[in-house]
Amino acid sequence: MNIEFIEALDQIEKEKGISKEILLEAIEAALVSAYKKNYGTAQNVKINIDRATGEVKVFSQKTVKEEVKDPLLEISLVDAKKINPLVKIGDIISIEVTPQKFGRIAAQTAKQVVMQRIKEAERNIIYEEFAGRETDLVTGTVQRFDKKNVIIDLGKTEVILPPNEQIPTETYTPGDRLKVYILEVRKTTKGPVIVVSRSHPGLIKRLFELEVPEIYEGIVEIKSIAREAGSRTKVAVHSRDENVDPVGACVGPKGARVQAVVEELKGEKIDIIKWSKNAAEYISNALSPAKVINVEIEEDSKIARVLVPEHQLSLAIGKEGQNARLAAKLTGWKIDIKSPKNG
Repeated sequence: MNIEFIEALDQIEKEKGISKEILLEAIEAALVSAYKKNYGTAQNVKINIDRATGEVKVFSQKTVKEEVKDPLLEISLVDAKKINPLVKIGDIISIEVTPQKFGRIAAQTAKQVVMQRIKEAERNIIYEEFAGRETDLVTGTVQRFDKKNVIIDLGKTEVILPPNEQIPTETYTPGDRLKVYILEVRKTTKGPVIVVSRSHPGLIKRLFELEVPEIYEGIVEIKSIAREAGSRTKVAVHSRDENVDPVGACVGPKGARVQAVVEELKGEKIDIIKWSKNAAEYISNALSPAKVINVEIEEDSKIARVLVPEHQLSLAIGKEGQNARLAAKLTGWKIDIKSPKNG
């Protein structure tokens, strides 16, 4: 190794933020193993890399003894004094034993260590960037498939969209641009693993924050979300400012804001509901688009008995019970729907 190698380490320190000294110490430790592997010795060896020139030297470290029992690990006081007249019994003395062709082994080992440390540092940078970003919204490109997982490229790293977080009705094609919700960031020996979702209700919240300034600014608040991903979602909203209509703010001019969210979700239907602290009013709103005649509340059992016109009954219940099911999930009430005829 030479001065160019030391200069390369200086460059790595600047660009990657990896300490040159830490790299050199790691290379020295790896070279000890490489020396023992290649020269099959039981000596105590120490490697020294000159910090200015990059020159590598191998030193055998021996203990100064009156009587030598193991010449690989010990040296007599008489022989030691030939190297350093000031040594005494018990001292450790270093004797250079650098093999003639050790430079090639040193260069290969150093390259491996540096590459490994760069990879580790880059993994740590990615982990640090994404740690604590659970619940964030990110945009990526569908890259490939790993079994049933969809691998999405975010530019700096790849994230995993597992089958249980995919929208059942969606098909994913390499090159597709998608917004995804960060579910989990964890550190592993192979680097950070970032799991994302397309089906989580949190994705709806983040998409509306993106499209509706009033939500982002905290004027309009999303109180609850009930979602059957790929099919239908109900969102309950409330305004902290009586002059701002929360439903109108989310729908946007000519429906533009809610339409942008629907398009991102490939056509998932979205009902925006006005939240109310009055349970009966809230449940009535939640059953939209059906019109409700009356809501009777049973506080103790958390049951709401809802009366709707005969012609609105199937609309209130919804296809396969979806409308009623989502309204119950949204409000936290068990909802029993009847019409005057069958009531």
